[in-house]
This record gives sequence, C-alpha cells and structure tokens, in this order.
Amino acid sequence: MRRAGVAASLLLCALLAGACSGLRPAPAGPHIDQSVQRLMSAAKVPGLAVALVEHGQLAYLKTYGLRDVESAAPLNPDTVMYGASLTKATFAYLVMQLVDDGRIDLDQSIAAYLPKPLPEYEKYSDLAGDERWRMITPRMLLSHTAGFPNFRFFTRDGVYRQDAKLSFWFEPGARFSYSGEGINLLQFVIEQGLGLDVGQLMQQRVFDRFGMRRSSTTWRDDFAADNATGYDEAGKALGHKRRGSTRAAGSMDTTPADYARFLAGLQRGEGISAASKKEMLRPQIEIDSVQQFPPQLTDSTTDNRGIALAYGLGWGLFRSSQGPAYFKEGHDDGTNNYVLCIENRQACLMLLSNSSNAEGIFKYLADDLLGPTCLPWFWQNYIPYDHPELREPSARDQHHLPCDEPG
Repeated sequence: MRRAGVAASLLLCALLAGACSGLRPAPAGPHIDQSVQRLMSAAKVPGLAVALVEHGQLAYLKTYGLRDVESAAPLNPDTVMYGASLTKATFAYLVMQLVDDGRIDLDQSIAAYLPKPLPEYEKYSDLAGDERWRMITPRMLLSHTAGFPNFRFFTRDGVYRQDAKLSFWFEPGARFSYSGEGINLLQFVIEQGLGLDVGQLMQQRVFDRFGMRRSSTTWRDDFAADNATGYDEAGKALGHKRRGSTRAAGSMDTTPADYARFLAGLQRGEGISAASKKEMLRPQIEIDSVQQFPPQLTDSTTDNRGIALAYGLGWGLFRSSQGPAYFKEGHDDGTNNYVLCIENRQACLMLLSNSSNAEGIFKYLADDLLGPTCLPWFWQNYIPYDHPELREPSARDQHHLPCDEPG
C-alpha cells in the first residue's frame, strides 16, 4: 500500500484542477455503462441500480443485470429491492421532522417519554437493575452512542445466540458502536411514549411526500410481481424476505426510482427545516475504530483522522477530497446498498444491489462516478473484490489510509 499521508493526499487533490473540483462534470452514460458492467462481471454481481442526484434533481438512473437469475428477469427502476439499513437514514429524516414539530427533544432522556420505566416492558426487561438506560437520549440512539450491541442476539465474542440478553457494552455517550438495537429502541420510544405508529408516519411523511409508491416498511402483496432475489457470495439464491412488521433499523423495501426521489428531496431540504438538516449532518461523535464491523471490537486507528470520520444523526460523515460528505450503507445477506453525497457539489451517488458481492465494487464505482472521494473504504468493510487478502484478520493490524488505493 502507498503510505502517503492523508493530509498530503487531500492537498494534492486540491491542487489537481478539475480532478477533485466541485465543478467536476457528471460522467456520460456510456462511461457509466462501461464501468458498471466491467465491475459487475468481475465481482459476479447479478443486479445493480445506479443513480446520480445533482442539485436536488435526478440526473441519472439506470439498472443493470438481473433481479432474478433463474428466470432471467431484468432489474428495472421499479423493481422492489430490500433497503436494509438505508431504513435507518430514512427514519432519521422522519425523526428530525418530529424535532421540528416539537415532539422530540434530542437531548431529553427517553425516560421522559415513556409512561413507565423501560425495564418494565417485557422487551427490555433484561435491563432491570441497570439505571444507565435513563442516560439514553434520542441523540445517542441516532448517533449509535447509546452503548448497545448491534443486536442483542450477537454476543461479545461474535456468536449468534437467539436467547442472548440485552446489556450495555459501553457507557452511554462514550463511543460510537453501530447499533440497530438502538434505532429500534427509538422507534419503541416514539410509539410507546408519543402514541405514534412509525410505519404509518414513514408512509405519510416520507413515502407519500416524495411519490415513493412502491416503498414500505412492511411487505405488500403488490410487490410480488417485481421484486429482487438476493444472492450470496457464491451466487446462491436467498429469496426476498417478506417483513411483516416495521423495524426502523431495517425493514424498508424500496425501488431504485423511489429511493432516488427521496435523496433528491433530502438534498433539496424538503420536509425538514434547514436547522434540522444541518444538525442531522453535523458530527456528533468522532470515530477511531478500525472497522465498523464487528462493532464489539475496541481496537483503534488514526487512519481516518485526516478525513474527520464521524457520525451524525442516522448518517456517517467524513471530509472528502471534494468537501463534506455524508453516507449510509445497507447490508444484509444477499443485499448491499450504498449512498454517498458530497454536500458542496450537491451530488449524491446511489447504489442498490441484490448481491453480497456488490460491496467489493463500491469504492471503485464511487471514485469513478463521483471522482476521488477518500471514502473510508476499509472502515466501511468495503474490501475491493480484487484484494481478498484484506479480508484476513491480519489486515486490521495494517494501515489503510482512505485516500490511498488498496493493496
């Protein structure tokens, strides 16, 4: 790996007229086609949707490959795909509307919203006797600093146990540790404390607002005719999960066209105040972990200090070579999604896929379609498909500067 310092890389990028400028033009369609098709073939990705949003308008949207390999059915802009953790970012946008409405105070203890103590609810009875739950605020839950594991059924040693109990892994507010458990707790607080149905709110205040007619936080029967089958690393079909209940941490189904509409609206600042958007995308906690996953590991690095890697409210943040950037991933077996937005350019890239292999091409696609970004690819576990050696545990002990090329 090249060992140029991050600061030097950023300075060089600033000096390269045009290469990293906010005025960099969007790539032409044929160039996108060539890049996407080459990388999909090399990494064995069956289906991928690509969108570019510029200045609050959809500038490019195209789908590539297949939504279902067995039937050779093509992926199209209205194919229902699993949003996975893109749900979290969408939920954060909804929560900021409630902040604007005066219904949520980001720094109020969740105890102030609930009609009874959290451990008295069966779902959270594991926390009985641990009063630290009273320290938790909506800000902590949205910024992944409440101290919970990703989900309670993942133990500290990384083993999946269905009967594992919920507990604090870290002091609330002490550090970043990605937690779907925390996002679901905020949904619980809103529903139990405010008497609101998050699924209905997402429909009314997000999907309906932006004309996202084929998006929902639960499965709908009309999705059955055109939805994407997920595929694992070996190309095995995993089907499409039909989620029956709303989970703010990751139950959203959406389409390439629909989610691009959401990103365009978010970029325009529709639906939330300028102050709430600014707060959502303001650094809440600095991040020095080696990788985002597994979140229970506490080893640290200075590799991402030069790009000021941090987390906002529902969105990751860093200082790209083109200016402030925000991002969100969406990952599950058979699904990999990525959104990366450059604030100064008012440009967003959206990548939705039905393959576990797609994360191996995201860094290359982002740099090719947006220009050099210095995205924290190793921290995001976006190991390039042509560098499988970087998946070895020993790679965590090496330096991986975000502005450097892998290898």
